[in-house]
Formats: sequence, C-alpha cells, structure tokens
Amino acid sequence: MRIALAGGGAFGEKHLDGLKNIDGVEVTALVGRTLEPTRAMADKYGVGFATTDYDEMLAREDVDAVILATPTQMHAAQSIAAMDAGKHVEVEIPLADSWADCEAVMAKQKETGLVCMVGHTRRFNPSHQYVHNRIKAGDYNIQQMDVQTYFFRRKNINAKGQARSWTDHLLWHHAAHTVDLFAYQAGPIIQANAIQGPIHPELGIAMDMSIQLKAQSGAICTLSLSFNNDGPLGTFFRYIGDNETYIARYDDLVNGKEEVIDVSKVDVSMNGIELQDREFIAAIREGREPNSSVAQVLPCYKVLHDLEQQLG
Repeated sequence: MRIALAGGGAFGEKHLDGLKNIDGVEVTALVGRTLEPTRAMADKYGVGFATTDYDEMLAREDVDAVILATPTQMHAAQSIAAMDAGKHVEVEIPLADSWADCEAVMAKQKETGLVCMVGHTRRFNPSHQYVHNRIKAGDYNIQQMDVQTYFFRRKNINAKGQARSWTDHLLWHHAAHTVDLFAYQAGPIIQANAIQGPIHPELGIAMDMSIQLKAQSGAICTLSLSFNNDGPLGTFFRYIGDNETYIARYDDLVNGKEEVIDVSKVDVSMNGIELQDREFIAAIREGREPNSSVAQVLPCYKVLHDLEQQLG
C-alpha cells in the first residue's frame, strides 16, 4: 500500500509515526506548504518524494491512497480531487467547515466507490473503544456525557506552538470530535443547542462555546470548549452510565474513583492515530466501508451545520 501524506504539521507527523508501524505500507510522497521543511520531514521519515504541488502528487503512479492533514478549508476540495484521481482518501477531522462541502464529498464517494474516511480519532482511542464494547455487549448504557475541550490559543498556533497558516474553529473542528462520539456511543442526536462567547477581534472566531445534545436513547451531553483556558489542556470525557462512571483522557481510562482501567488489550496499539490509519489501510485491502467513513460521520456535520445556524 503506497501512501501520500499532504500536510507537514503536527498531525502530519503523528500519521507518519503511526504508518511506520503498519506492515506493507510505504509512504511514497509528502506534500507541504513550503518546500524546505517538507523535504526535511521527508528525509527524516525516508520518504522519497517531496513537493508543494498537490496535483503533481496526485498524478504519480506510486500513490494508491492519500492522507490529508492539511488546513480545514482545503479538506473538501482536496478529498474530491484525490477521488477524481482514483485515490482512496483519509481526511483529518473536520471533513469540511460547511454542510455544502460535506455533501459534495459524500456525493463524490458515492460516485467513485472509493474508500473515503474521516479522522474521527475518538472512535479509535482504546479508552472510548472500551466503553463502546461494553455498550455493544448490552451491559452499559450512557445517561450523560460531560466533555471539556480546553486549549490556550489566543494566537494562531498549532499543537506544537508553531504559527498556523489558517484559523482553527471550536465548532467545526473541536466540537466535531464530541458530537460524533456522542452519537457513536449513545445513538442518533435529536436535539442540539449552542451558545458562544465574544468573537476574537483578530482571529474572527468565538474563543468559548457551550453545546448541549440529546440522543434518541434519552442520553444527554454537555460540551464546554475554550481557546482561553490556561491549563490543564486537552479534552476530557466523563461518561455517566447506568452502572459505572468513566473518565477518558485520550487513550487512557479511569473509573469515577480515578482507578486506572487497563485498556492495553483493547486493540493492537495504544495510539489512536495509528489505529485510525490501520482501519483505513484494512478497509482498502478488504474492499469494505471503514469505521468513520464519510457516510457514517455525515450526521455529525449536519448537527454542526444546524448549530451554526443557531449561532448566526
């Protein structure tokens, strides 16, 4: 399986670290915004071809599939271009930042029949897989999820603290993780409300947001998001169920008493990004729909669209 990666930032590197652990996978091309750092990353990971030209990469015969870790605003157009070129595509979350673009990607996937998967990593983190497996087994039901997504980003920087060429978004990016995960764990969402704080004068986005969700099952979710929070940073999930409380911090899981739950045997790795990439590769090899396919996550983006209309 010959993979091209587009996007040489913090998450691009996470994908390269994960892909090197998957048998039979070779990263043959790397696309970045500027050539010098792209070449440096290609050299670091032994990738033979580096370019700033996305179309040049798509024209290569030694590329079977593309992973997109590029700015949000490019995701939809790049996904469609990859499928037009006959390449399978895994696009980092979010699929897009508008409902129309999400629908366009879905239409292209249906037209081509290629694998198109979105990087909703929470579906793959061993912590959330553990809870999902209990739900599937019928011995755990969620009553409420309380989620905090907190960063300190009053300037336009990425996860490495480097300047970004694009603006991140609490609703279309960070809320997408939780909206999709809540539906994945509790069932279809039937009600959603949102309020937001002041718009940042330079970034043009709300720096604080609160979202409420209700699932068809009756379960509810409260999500608090902030770019103003000066630590601790990250996303923390509290599952309140009918017979247990769990707290998930990325790949780690504890119960309500902060006792560690061993999730090391849930999957073949403890790295959610690697597990996500493994699912992408396996779906292509097996000719099947992947977990987190564009079709499966599309309802999440309809909820985000509806919330955007509420926020005006």
